[in-house]
Amino acid sequence: MSDFLHVLQEPIVSFSILLAVILTIPPLVERLKLPGLVGLLAAGVLLGPNGLHLLDKSTDTMRLLSEIGLLYLMFVAGLEVDMVQFQRMKYQSMGFGSLTFIVPMITGTLVGQLFGFSLNASILLGSILASHTLLAYPLVSRLGVVNNRAVMVTIGATIFTDVGALLVLAVCVGIHGGNFTIVNLITLLLSLVIYSAVVLFGFDWAGREFFRRSGDDEGNQFLFVLLAIFLASFGAELIGVEKIVGAFLAGLAVNGAVGEGPVKEKVTFVGNVLFIPFFFINIGLLIDVQAFIRSTQSMTLMLAIVGGLVASKFIAAFLTKLIYRFNQNEMLVMWSLSLPQVGATLAATLVGYEVGLLNEEVLNGVIVMMLVTSTLGPLITSRTAPNLITEATLSEPALSLTQWERSSDDPPYKVVVPVYNPQTERHLIEMAALLARSESGRIVSLSIATVHTHLDAPELKQVLQRGDVLLERAREMGEDLGVPVDPILRIDDGIAQAISRASREQNACLIVMGWGRRTGLRAKLFGNVIDSVLWSAHCPVAVSRLLTSPTEFRRILVPIENLTLHNLGSVRFAQILAENTQGQVTLLHVVDRHTSSSRLAWIKSQLSLLVSRLEFTTPLTIEVVAHDSIAHTILNFAKDVDLVVMRSVRYRNSGGGLNLSDVTTEVVRHINCSIVLLGEPQRPVVLNETQQEGEGSSPLLPKHPSGTSV
Repeated sequence: MSDFLHVLQEPIVSFSILLAVILTIPPLVERLKLPGLVGLLAAGVLLGPNGLHLLDKSTDTMRLLSEIGLLYLMFVAGLEVDMVQFQRMKYQSMGFGSLTFIVPMITGTLVGQLFGFSLNASILLGSILASHTLLAYPLVSRLGVVNNRAVMVTIGATIFTDVGALLVLAVCVGIHGGNFTIVNLITLLLSLVIYSAVVLFGFDWAGREFFRRSGDDEGNQFLFVLLAIFLASFGAELIGVEKIVGAFLAGLAVNGAVGEGPVKEKVTFVGNVLFIPFFFINIGLLIDVQAFIRSTQSMTLMLAIVGGLVASKFIAAFLTKLIYRFNQNEMLVMWSLSLPQVGATLAATLVGYEVGLLNEEVLNGVIVMMLVTSTLGPLITSRTAPNLITEATLSEPALSLTQWERSSDDPPYKVVVPVYNPQTERHLIEMAALLARSESGRIVSLSIATVHTHLDAPELKQVLQRGDVLLERAREMGEDLGVPVDPILRIDDGIAQAISRASREQNACLIVMGWGRRTGLRAKLFGNVIDSVLWSAHCPVAVSRLLTSPTEFRRILVPIENLTLHNLGSVRFAQILAENTQGQVTLLHVVDRHTSSSRLAWIKSQLSLLVSRLEFTTPLTIEVVAHDSIAHTILNFAKDVDLVVMRSVRYRNSGGGLNLSDVTTEVVRHINCSIVLLGEPQRPVVLNETQQEGEGSSPLLPKHPSGTSV
C-alpha cells in the first residue's frame, strides 16, 4: 500500500491525471451547453484537497504547470488585442476604457470597504472588477459586426482596462509587502514605465527582425515567442512587479510581428489545449465549496461582487452612449462585451490571494462572478449584436467588392491544382476546368518534390519522375476538357510553402486542393498542409472532397450565416459551378428555433433582395429554417444534394478561453456527399467615412444566437 501511495506522489502521475481531465472533461461539459472551463474548475475541486486528494496544489509539478498556464493566459490576452482596430477608434476607446475601468473600480472599492477589507485590498478588488475579457469576440467576428464602431471601441478599451488593472495590482502588492513609501512608489512607477517601454518597443523590434530573418521557419518563431513570454515575466519580477504584467506586455509587444499567421495559431493552440487548462484546474484546487456554502458572509459578498460588476459595467456603457451618441443597441453590445471576467481577472485574483491581500471568500466570489459573466455576457451579445443591422447597410456596395469580381484589366484567370494522388487528380482537374472555363482562364497543375537531402539523391529522382507522370496526365485531362494546362514541377523544402509560393508567382486566382485529413500528434500541434496553405495563400483556397465528377453536380447547397463580404465567396463559387453544370443552388440559413414566423419571413425577404443583386442566371432556392442545431439541419439538407459548399471559418479564442465546438467539423465528419470548404485570405476592411462616424459595417442578416459558425 505504501508503494502505491508513493507512486501516486510521482510527478508523472499528476501530469497524467491532468492530461486525462483536459482530454475528457471539457467535451462532456460542453454537451450540457456550459463552457469547458467550468468542467476544469469542477475537476479541480473534485480531485483536490477538498475532494479525492489526487492532486496537490503545493507540489512542484502543479506549481510549475499552473504558473506557466497563468503566464500563457495573460500573454494570449495581450496577443489577442487588435492594435489595428484600436488605432481606428483610439479616442473613443480611451473614453469608454476609462469609464469602464473607473466606475467598476469605485464600485469594487466600496464593496471591499463595506465588508471590512483594508483600503489596499478594497482597491485591488475594484481593479479586478475593472478589467474585462472579450469572451464573445468569436461570436461578433462570425456575425460580421467587428467593424461596427461599438465593437471596435470595446476591443480598444480592453487595452486600458487590462493594463490599468495590472498596474493597480503591481502597486497594491508592493504596498502590501510593507515599508512602502512614496519614494518607493515613485521608483516602482518609473521602473514600470521604463520596463514597459523596453518590452513594448524592444520586443516589437526584435520580433519583427527575427521573423523577417527566419522566413518560414515556424519552429524557431514559435520558440522565440515562448522566450519572449518568460523573459518579459522574469524582467517584471526584477523590478518588483508581478510576472503576469510582463506576460501581458509581451503579448502586446509581439502582436505586430506574429500577426494573424500560422505561428499565432500554434501559440494559442498550445496554450488553449495544454497550459491554460492547467491554470484553471489549479484554481479549482483552491476552492473549498463546503466552507463557501456554510458562510453567509461569503454568499452576501458573492452577490455584492456580481451585482456590483453587472451594474457598474452597465453604467459605464450608458455614460459612453451619452457622451459619444451611441444608439441603444450599440450600448447593449458594449455592455455585454465588457461583462465577461476571465483572463486578467482570475490572474490578478490568484496573485492577490497568494500574497494574502485577498481571502478565500473573495476568491470564491470572483470565481462565481467569472462563471456568471462568462455565460451572461455572450448570451446578451448573441441577442443584441444582430440588432446592429441598419437600413443603411442594405445600401452599402460591399457585395460587389470581392475578389470574385473581375474586370478587363485583370490578369488571366489561373487555377492552381496541386497534383499528388492519382485517384483524386481527375476530379480536381475537372472542377478547376469548370471554374477556369467560366473566365476563359487556364489551369496550372503543380507537382511538388520536397527535398531534405542533396539534390542528387536517388529518392529525389524517383519523386521527380512520378511528378512528370502526374503532370502529363493533368495536361491530357485539360485537353479533353477544353482548358489549357500549364504544368509546373517544383522542388521545395515544404509542400505548403511550395503551393503558396507557386500560386503567388503565377498570380493565381484560386487554389483547388484535395482533401487532407489531420493525423498524428505533429499535425494536431503544428497543423497540416491545408492549414498552412489556408493561412498563407494570397487567393481563395477550395479544399475539396469529391465523391463524383463535378460535371454531374446538379444540386448545390450553400449554408450561409449572412451575406456579408466574407460570406459572398462561397455563394459566388457555387454560382459558377451551377452555371457550368446547369445545376441549382440552394442557400440555407439557420436561425434559432424560437424565431417568430414574421421574423422568418423578414429574413427570407432580405435574403431574396440581396441575392437579386448577384444577378444569378441559374435557378436559386432560399431556405430559412428555425432549428437548435445548425449542423443537424445542414446534414438533413445534404441528403438530397450533390455538393455542399461551406466557408472554412478559422477563429481565434479571445482571452485564452477553450475552443468552442465547430459546426463545420461536425458536418464534415458525418456528411455523405461531396463537399468543398472554401477558405478566403484575410484582408483588412477599410472603413469609409460614414462607417468611421458611427454607422459601421453591419451584417446583412442575423445569425444563430448560439454563436456557432457555419
